[in-house]
Amino acid sequence: MNLELTNGGKIYYETYGQQGPWVVFLNGIMMSTASWEGFKESISKDNRLLLMDFRDQGNSSKIENQDYTWKLHVNDLLELLDHLKIDQIHMLGVSYGGQVALEFTREHQDRLASLLLVNVTPKVSRFLQAISDSWELAAKLNSGSDFFTIAIPPIYSDVFYEEQYDWLQKRQDIFEKMLTKEWFEGFTRLSKSAKDFDCSDLISKIKVPTLVLSAEKDILTPAEKMNEMASQIKDSVYLQIPNAGHAAFYEKQKAFLTAVKGFLSINK
Repeated sequence: MNLELTNGGKIYYETYGQQGPWVVFLNGIMMSTASWEGFKESISKDNRLLLMDFRDQGNSSKIENQDYTWKLHVNDLLELLDHLKIDQIHMLGVSYGGQVALEFTREHQDRLASLLLVNVTPKVSRFLQAISDSWELAAKLNSGSDFFTIAIPPIYSDVFYEEQYDWLQKRQDIFEKMLTKEWFEGFTRLSKSAKDFDCSDLISKIKVPTLVLSAEKDILTPAEKMNEMASQIKDSVYLQIPNAGHAAFYEKQKAFLTAVKGFLSINK
């Protein structure tokens, strides 16, 4: 479904489930609503699930020749929630989506029943900025296969590369077939929008129940930084997925779902 925004943009969204509280999943930077295919049925069994593509992602509109920050997505999400007449949500954000979730919390904490922060830290480190720079350079090649070779290794753990190398090779083929010049341009704008992200001042002000879910081998948003963030949030729960990298929700899908569903079940 599409929502025509008041400022002229368009947001694509999907809803699942017939009963229970609303849960919103916010995408990582390279994701879209399609990325949650293997998760929708499990989450929507006891909840109503809302998925959305940020602008410059998936089926939402593109923002050509214009820079922006994550604040744009916060405003879009708020308009979508109001359009659907959803008062309160359990908000889960992965990586880039976690940054948007934190900024949404800064402005609209009253709309949250709980917050689930997955593989995200309060501030973009210089190391992550450098990785983002490499991704943006890779995007200029306009080659899905080359982009995969350069951009993907830091996202997954060494354990996953050893155990699922054939799967990763198939993913590289998919990247080559599906990623277009338009995708690379949108991705680059998304990447640039997060370069100065810093919510360090917000963390101690979070008052809603919060799950901080990290991964043992995540080098982009390290577990120790996420644990430190959790220690500053009242009523937070900190969990770590072992032997997994930044894409832990793909690498260890069962562990991810167990953590998320367990947290949601005790915070309804």
